Amino acid sequence: MFFSFDGLDGVGKTTQMDLFIDWLKQRGHEVVGCYDPGCTPLGEEIRRMLLEHKVEIGCTSEMLLFMAARAQLVDSVIRPALERSAVVVSDRYVLANIVYQGYAGGLDVETVRRIGQTATRGLLPELVFVLDMTPRAAAQRMNRQPDRMEDRGDDYRARLRQGFLSEAAKNPEHILVVDAAREIDLVQADIRAAAARLLEQE
Repeated sequence: MFFSFDGLDGVGKTTQMDLFIDWLKQRGHEVVGCYDPGCTPLGEEIRRMLLEHKVEIGCTSEMLLFMAARAQLVDSVIRPALERSAVVVSDRYVLANIVYQGYAGGLDVETVRRIGQTATRGLLPELVFVLDMTPRAAAQRMNRQPDRMEDRGDDYRARLRQGFLSEAAKNPEHILVVDAAREIDLVQADIRAAAARLLEQE
């Protein structure tokens, strides 16, 4: 079973993902947590390039770098874990590129989607949790300086949020929007309830 978390920076993905992984382990599952891009030597190098302010990277190049990192992550980490029946939980995945470089960055959304299919060889999560709140609220929660991807202004973040919501409306069976402006335990309860329904079907 494969789950991923997505949403604006500052919505609490890391907190909710950590709680979710703890819950899965308590239920007896082997869990592999990962973050995208990253978790492989190639992925870490690409992550550093993408998030630092040192190099100007165009939107198409940015998207393709993400996809290269993801292809390596799938082959080296995610697919082997799924083949041994572990539960995989990823901080971001293909949806992030569809939204960041597609909806917000101006690339053709369907082209990004097709490249994502190629990079992952069709491997998508059974369920994506999109943690949702207003861009202003998410920005207020951040306790660090924004990285290169985040430091693009309010209009950009508004397009990101609309992209996530649009994709969820197109694919409600596989993308669950969770109101992340609530208390942490209430958000986690919704995540666990949705996951439990899927896990019971295995």
